[in-house]
Amino acid sequence: MNGETNQQPKGALHGVTLEQILVGLEARLGWEELARRIDIRCFKNDPSIKSSLAFLRKTPWARKKVEELFLG
Repeated sequence: MNGETNQQPKGALHGVTLEQILVGLEARLGWEELARRIDIRCFKNDPSIKSSLAFLRKTPWARKKVEELFLG
C-alpha cells in the first residue's frame, strides 16, 4: 500500500537545527522556565546556547525532551 507518509514527530523538525530550536525556546520561555520544564544543569547553572548545545548533542534523552517541548 502506498499510503505511507513520514509524519512522525521528527518530520515536523525537518530542516530545523538544534540551535534554532534552542534559540526559539529560550526566546519564548527563558532559561528559568526551560530549567523548570526540563531538569538539566545546563539550563540552571550559567546557561548559554553554546553550553546547552554541547550537552544536548551528546545526550539523546535530553535532546528528545527539548524537541518535544519545541513541538508542543
